[in-house]
Amino acid sequence: MATWVIDGSGAGGAEPRRRFSDDDKARIVSEAMVWMRKHSLIVIGLLVSGPAFAQDEPRFCPSRPSLGSSACTTEPGQVHLEVSAVDRQHDRGADQQDDSLLLGDFQARIGVGPATEGQVGWTPYGFDRSRQPGGPSQRLQGTGDLALGVRQNLHNPDGKGLSYGIEASLTLPTGSRAIGEGDWGVGVDVPVSYQVSDLLSVTLTAEIDAAADEDRAGRHFAGDTIATVGFHPTNKVTLYTEAEFLRDLDPSGRSSKAYAAEGLAIRVSKRASLWAETVTGLNTASTDLRAFAGFSVLF
Repeated sequence: MATWVIDGSGAGGAEPRRRFSDDDKARIVSEAMVWMRKHSLIVIGLLVSGPAFAQDEPRFCPSRPSLGSSACTTEPGQVHLEVSAVDRQHDRGADQQDDSLLLGDFQARIGVGPATEGQVGWTPYGFDRSRQPGGPSQRLQGTGDLALGVRQNLHNPDGKGLSYGIEASLTLPTGSRAIGEGDWGVGVDVPVSYQVSDLLSVTLTAEIDAAADEDRAGRHFAGDTIATVGFHPTNKVTLYTEAEFLRDLDPSGRSSKAYAAEGLAIRVSKRASLWAETVTGLNTASTDLRAFAGFSVLF
């Protein structure tokens, strides 16, 4: 109980002034210090946890520029938009030279579940030119086919650590003869990725397709395997080295193609990146050179 000291030195009939004793003052100061120590822990916790929430980043994992697929899926209610602004190919054979150009080729990846995304892709403009030595050139232009797909992650939908999934696609023959396949096709991808460290990641994509025939009537088997190594010198820069082997059993002529590729992606914000890649054919059946560049944005 507090001890009160009555000071009767007040003037006239003024009410006497009360003061705490020295022991009471010491006790009050001690209790105040205990209260401050307890509540300071709460304040410090808020100060520490505050930046953590501010630093939380969205799940931003573009598939491009990699030639392969990715097991990472878009979060529900968000959309990855990946656009190849320019995609140029050149191939020179013994009796013909082919050049093609795609503009605005895009894929929208739409998050529909915790580990599931839907996909829509289309090419608004394409140009193809073929020329024989000493002869006239043939030029075609138009739009591309509509591609629909779904990706289901089976382990770690954020793509961290060991991540794998399955992706199915359907191509509808909505495009022109210039760059369209002329018939529908289906495919299944199985991507597996592993983040070795903050500096290194590896991805393997296996794909099988019922691809449209060259004569635009019917389908045949095609298989594709892509190995990707990603080097991350900083959290904003990724360098890609890739190898691809493709086996195509088209009735007009079976072929085996091999490619090597080098790519670069720069993350310019939490929700956007710029990228580019060059692809070189390693055998006579492969397209000689391909180069493309574009951007990815998360909405």
